Amino acid sequence: MKVLLINASPHKDGNTARALKEIADTLNAEGVGSKDFWLGVKPVRGCVVCGKCREANPGRCAFDDDVANRIIEALADVDGVVFGSPVYYGQPAGHLLAVMQRVCFAGGGNINGKPVANVAICRRGGSTAAYQTMNMMFEMLNCPIVTSQYWNVAFGRAPGEVAQDAEGMQTMRTLARNMAWLLKNLRGENAVPRTPQEPWKPMSFIRDSDS
Repeated sequence: MKVLLINASPHKDGNTARALKEIADTLNAEGVGSKDFWLGVKPVRGCVVCGKCREANPGRCAFDDDVANRIIEALADVDGVVFGSPVYYGQPAGHLLAVMQRVCFAGGGNINGKPVANVAICRRGGSTAAYQTMNMMFEMLNCPIVTSQYWNVAFGRAPGEVAQDAEGMQTMRTLARNMAWLLKNLRGENAVPRTPQEPWKPMSFIRDSDS
């Protein structure tokens, strides 16, 4: 079993990547593989509803000059997907939405019915609005939405700072265990017991300015 981890941050090794790594490490511990996919920083197109993906080129977007078709191809070879995005103005990264709207329209068959988890990383606010937005398209594709002990969000600003969000990192690990549990049960006929969850570690974000 393999899960595709899509990093929508323009910073390849930033906080979104760190959160996805926590997920990847936990998946590996549960016996589930993962594959990283970075959206990069090159321009992407939005869907223009030309319909060519349904006519002349079924299953592929007519625009083949960005990452959309690469994502469609990658989705065919995995059992589940995790999307990670920074939060901008209370929304996911714009290029993620532009690309995924095309991917879901042109190549939705490659993700239909597969478990999906979404992760929003922010400095302070807007994470839940971004997270809800990311979930919407997959609820139209019969995808089981993989949740955690809390909304799938974590907080950090400077590169790597998200690792200091103890509760956020625990949320990523719980998400990964839930993904592994669901994939194992979808794969076999007999129910697989859940890995025992960690004791909850609530965290406050009120800190001394010098800490």
